[in-house]
Amino acid sequence: MNARKIAETFPPGEFIQEELDAREWKQIDLAEIIGSSPNVVNELVLGKRSVTPDTAKALAEAFGTSAQYWMNLQSAYQLWKTENADASIGHRAKLYSFAPIKEIVKRQWIEGSENVDVLEKRLLKFFEIKSLDEKPLFLHAARKATSYSEVTAAQAAWLFRAKHLAKAVHAVNFTDRRFDEALNQLKPLLSAKEEIRRVPKILAECGIRLVVVEPLPKTQIDGVTFWLDERSPVIALSVRYDRIDWFWHTLSHELGHVNVKDGLKNLVNLDTNLVGEEAQPFEEKPEHEKRIDAFACEFLIKQSELENFMLRVRPLYGKLRVMGFAQRIGVHPGIVVGQLHHRKQLHWSYYRGMLEKIRPILTPSALTDGWGHKPMLPSYP
Repeated sequence: MNARKIAETFPPGEFIQEELDAREWKQIDLAEIIGSSPNVVNELVLGKRSVTPDTAKALAEAFGTSAQYWMNLQSAYQLWKTENADASIGHRAKLYSFAPIKEIVKRQWIEGSENVDVLEKRLLKFFEIKSLDEKPLFLHAARKATSYSEVTAAQAAWLFRAKHLAKAVHAVNFTDRRFDEALNQLKPLLSAKEEIRRVPKILAECGIRLVVVEPLPKTQIDGVTFWLDERSPVIALSVRYDRIDWFWHTLSHELGHVNVKDGLKNLVNLDTNLVGEEAQPFEEKPEHEKRIDAFACEFLIKQSELENFMLRVRPLYGKLRVMGFAQRIGVHPGIVVGQLHHRKQLHWSYYRGMLEKIRPILTPSALTDGWGHKPMLPSYP
């Protein structure tokens, strides 16, 4: 319920003068009664001086009222004087509830402004909406660790930044034939981390736009697949974990979404917690996500070969055995370790040294926003 707004509130001095008139007193009389100077009483009557607790007690004794009465008059008058000056606070609070303003201004996704109306205009343009009462028109089904639910404000901001970046990436029109060719070209890259620099070009040549956006705090985003139009799929990665197993599994997972046209034929999938200790167990995932995960795992390592390896050596895997298996099947050892972690064949702390960093290799070759990379895109003036 909206609070009623008082049209005008008068200073306590107006009421002091009424009390003086009723008693036919002059200001100097009141000054003598309360033991104050005539100047102080005059400033009280004119509203140039505020009623203090001591003054309120003195007036209460002089006029037979309560001290609280005079304090209430003073408080009401002060609030009335300042409410217009603070009118923008509620407006700004609404903006900060709608989106993580501090973070997206810091990342220069929108320009900051002391003018709340200007800030709102830029925010609306960023989210491609006309009013804060609208929901941003980015269809999604956010995958959480345990359930599917609405995206957060920070996740929505990340999504729209990825969308804006994707429009700046040049790629041919997507076709299924080109997609199959790209998968064949990506396979040989699994053996060495340095080969990751070739991934963005291969994807663009099959019609997939790859962008990398540093995640906002507490978003837990790994990746997303969406389509700008029916011939332009986009894969956006957060690289929130700088590890070779994270990169290849997340990319392969998103390729699985492209393969079945997720985001074009149905809702966009915002993938969170795909890899690591917080990842949702495979058996708890929806059937569709299970199929996508299976696609990713099979693309990276033929699962029948992994099963045979596990049957032969578990629980005594050992680094040399893992490295030998990886070399035989033509993948980086970190990819094997990642799948063994995921299958709970190895504790998460084992063989972390094989999970090499890839961000310095990927970000110079992909359109990247974050970690010091700032793409030149139109601002939101």
